Amino acid sequence: MLPWDGDLAGRLDRHTVDSALLRDNPLGDPHERPLWVYVPPGYDESTERYPAVYVIQGYTGHLTMWANRTPFRQPFVETADAVFAAGAPGCVVVYVDAWTAYGGSQFVDSPGTGRYHSYLCDEIVPWVDARYRTIPDRESRAIAGKSSGGFGAMITPMLRPDLFGALATHAGDSLYELCYLPDFGKAVRALREYDQDIQAWWADFRSRPAFTKPEDANLLQLIGVSACFSADQEGRPELPFDPATGVLRPRVWQRWLDWDPVRMVPGHASAIRELRAVWIDAGTSDEYFLDVGAQAFRAEVAKAGLPDERVRFELFDAGHAAIDYRYPLSLAWLAERLAR
Repeated sequence: MLPWDGDLAGRLDRHTVDSALLRDNPLGDPHERPLWVYVPPGYDESTERYPAVYVIQGYTGHLTMWANRTPFRQPFVETADAVFAAGAPGCVVVYVDAWTAYGGSQFVDSPGTGRYHSYLCDEIVPWVDARYRTIPDRESRAIAGKSSGGFGAMITPMLRPDLFGALATHAGDSLYELCYLPDFGKAVRALREYDQDIQAWWADFRSRPAFTKPEDANLLQLIGVSACFSADQEGRPELPFDPATGVLRPRVWQRWLDWDPVRMVPGHASAIRELRAVWIDAGTSDEYFLDVGAQAFRAEVAKAGLPDERVRFELFDAGHAAIDYRYPLSLAWLAERLAR
């Protein structure tokens, strides 16, 4: 496999979107955001309208990382193109940026980060529909992602069933007592160096090359997800545990649990039942137990009444990282099932 950029059978357009909703966001992050839109082979020669698949990233992911090339693997932009070059029904694929200074937004609206859920649903979707020959209907629109992007893919059709009728989640954040709780104790230990103050760690992190201390990745996710799920009205992240003792703060922890997709399904059962396609997968050695979370989410989807024939569930031999080879599998599956 050659290590250089490959030619696409379709076309990738790179845009910049000026977001009104992200102006004056709490972290001072840019309100002008990159957006990539892929059109499949034959798009320019036809007048046909196409389903759309929106793709969102994991924590610390940003848009240009979709072009990253690792040894002996193609980036997803190319493997997605190969899906359609091989004959899958054509789709417009939309690559959305939701980066924040903390490394991610969890694709939710929060006083700690900004209105990223509204940005996705109320700005990006209409922007794409106005400029590309998409089918502007929930039955023809899906959302897909991995890790935090998988979380976003799970919750968005529940919250906006008017927009999204299908999803694919790869190792999406879920079942929080398993995927998040184990890291809280590690954080308490790491914060001893900072007088148990995560803001002191944050100041240190920004003063030096990133990820040069072993605790950086865990604490970055912790402060960032706290900003997304449990910021106070002034936008300050509230940790879901006492940083000195590790004891859970029930009120704050409940705010996190309210965003657990496994726990959200019963309250959005009617939206779940209306989904036309749901892909759920994870590696059996996932370090955050997101294979177990995937099982729990699958069980809740079944309880909500979604017919089995609309669900693809699979556990495979892998951990949490380097599972990008799964993305074209779900893309091809969704392409066959979106309305045309």
